[in-house]
Amino acid sequence: MVQVRAHQPINTDGSINLEAWLDHTVSVDVALDREALKEACEFAREAELQHIAVKGQSSEDVSSFSTGLGIAEILADLKLDQDSLVAAVLYRGVREGQIQLPAVSQRFGTVVAKLIDGVLRMAAITASLSPRQSLVLGTQAQVENLRKMLVAMVDDVRVALIKLAERTCAIRAVKSADEEKRNRVAREVFDIYAPLAHRLGIGHIKWELEDLSFRYLEPEQYKQIAKLLHERRLDRERFISDVMNQLQNELQATGVNADISGRAKHIYSIWRKMQRKGLEFSQIYDVRAVRVLVPEMRDCYTALGIVHTLWRHIPKEFDDYIANPKENGYRSLHTAVIGPEGKVLEVQIRTHAMHEEAELGVCAHWKYKGTDVKSGSNHYEEKISWLRQVLEWHEELGDIGGLAEQLRVDIEPDRVYIFTPDGHAIDLPKGATPLDFAYRVHTEIGHNCRGAKINGRIVPLNYSLQTGEQVEIITSKHGTPSRDWLNPNLGYVTTSRARAKIVHWFKLQARDQNVAAGKTLLERELNRLGLPQVDFDKLADKANMKTAEDMFAALGAGDLRLAQLVNLAQQLVEPERGNEQLELIPRKATGYKPGKRGDIQIQGVGNLMTQMAGCCQPLPGDAIVGYITQGRGVSIHRQDCASVLQLSGREPERIIQVSWGPVPVLTYPVDIIIRAYDRSGLLRDVSQVLLNERINVLAVNTRSNKEDNTALMSLTIEIPGLDALGRLLGRISQLPNIIETRRNRTP
Repeated sequence: MVQVRAHQPINTDGSINLEAWLDHTVSVDVALDREALKEACEFAREAELQHIAVKGQSSEDVSSFSTGLGIAEILADLKLDQDSLVAAVLYRGVREGQIQLPAVSQRFGTVVAKLIDGVLRMAAITASLSPRQSLVLGTQAQVENLRKMLVAMVDDVRVALIKLAERTCAIRAVKSADEEKRNRVAREVFDIYAPLAHRLGIGHIKWELEDLSFRYLEPEQYKQIAKLLHERRLDRERFISDVMNQLQNELQATGVNADISGRAKHIYSIWRKMQRKGLEFSQIYDVRAVRVLVPEMRDCYTALGIVHTLWRHIPKEFDDYIANPKENGYRSLHTAVIGPEGKVLEVQIRTHAMHEEAELGVCAHWKYKGTDVKSGSNHYEEKISWLRQVLEWHEELGDIGGLAEQLRVDIEPDRVYIFTPDGHAIDLPKGATPLDFAYRVHTEIGHNCRGAKINGRIVPLNYSLQTGEQVEIITSKHGTPSRDWLNPNLGYVTTSRARAKIVHWFKLQARDQNVAAGKTLLERELNRLGLPQVDFDKLADKANMKTAEDMFAALGAGDLRLAQLVNLAQQLVEPERGNEQLELIPRKATGYKPGKRGDIQIQGVGNLMTQMAGCCQPLPGDAIVGYITQGRGVSIHRQDCASVLQLSGREPERIIQVSWGPVPVLTYPVDIIIRAYDRSGLLRDVSQVLLNERINVLAVNTRSNKEDNTALMSLTIEIPGLDALGRLLGRISQLPNIIETRRNRTP
């Protein structure tokens, strides 16, 4: 049954009585700051009035101020904090452009602004869908992707709760809207937000969203069930009243203090049970139902015994969810009996605490009956679990904002959720690029890809996609894949699916083309990295290829990785030329004193000399302690060494805590040359790439040639290895105006 809520208090002139509204709202939670909430309300109302004065208001416009108060009322019932209610009051004004987010941050704080921004980002997901796509969200997989996308964007559980409250107000408001809008909002609420409310355990919001959505999506079935309920309403109310009185008297006689209420069965819940079990309306046992709330768990079973003593229970219609809770954590006793007048009656018995859990979001509902499907994303479950944990602790401690930070764990999304131009949601691994997206949509789109737009803005093909973005692929009829796409240093593709499609395409090309392309690719990379020329036949043998031509063909077809051949080529450098390899230079470690075993570092001993004890001979990774000797510094022992155990008993003041320090980072100094057409900001862009790759620069020299308008940059950098060097040169070569990037090897 649709939940009925009281209308907002109205003055004689038709305006909202703000003082009366504040009296009611603050009375729900005395911890609320009335003056701060009043300031937000007046700010939102004034912004709306100014907006109407400038742009006018049509008869179809819904008051953003009134909607904000409605959202805040729902959140007050959920016992949310001050910031959440302020954000709720202001949200619709920000969304409608009446209030600017920086003004909110300045006047009401960054926390409120962040909450509103989070809800706006959730709203942007469904707003980016076309009206047709919004009306019918598509397959179950599409609906599930949208749910995952929304949850992935939530960093604060309050954002999700504000959004649920906002959608509840939205579906209440479409009663007088046209049919298309009613269906669009109802479908979105039913497929996305009712399941989210269920997963968060907020029962009364879930039921209202379900019933209102069902009312608009299946009006005939809704009216039929509502009519059947209404025809029997008076008889049912009389029957329930008699049952409640009889049961209350019996419970009081046994000393059980219980709260008994008639429980209204929700229309969608009735319809779903009829569909799932193939039953007629007359066979639904829980249309007539009472709920018994008792103080203690033992009282539940006492009340159950009384119910079964009064009336005969129906076989197979008893469930003990206290002794055997549902997988979602739900606890209660359910029984169906033949009550007075031979009519079937359902009785639910639970404690007050169990009831609060089921109603206000502390019960861990994991799988949503009817419209939810099992998620394949661990992140989705982890994120829901985290949101649930915050809600549970909020019930106990009250500070939902602080708890969110304390309980925060680095749950990095393992997937990103991207929109196609038609509004379909596609999930990809984190770090995926537009090329990965193109090959996910269709192989030919990937092959013909020549560019990409993100939300209408052109981006490079190695751009890292973010959740919620809409991607449009620019194609050419005669486009073909580029072998650069397979170069991991350039970062064009990250998924194995896209790489496999590209490799397969090259395999289908003529062998001669692959041989020529592979040879050119290898020679160019070896030259760019400054590696000496190697015997390609020896290199082919080292790569387990019969001939150099086979090696080139495999490289051109994508069966061999370029980085693999580069590493093998480096190993073929002649011993007498080994000095030309860059000299190894470890970074200077601070706060550590090296021990006597190579580069092992020992932390926590200041500048004292250290030595490894011969009795136990500790190795890196062992649990160790230090013993301060006389004249020989600190002796390092294993913690389980018999000698040090004896010493710690006799001279505990000479035992100190030590630990193995980190292995120092080893880097090579490398000279690189960058040649480019001169332009403003060239050095800045190169420096940004170096910063992004975390490369330390030892020296830099730039010269400009005015005759041909070119610039030559010589840099000495510290690099950990050839892989990092190749990646860096690849990133720099993608900058605008770059002609050449290579390693400068002194002859």
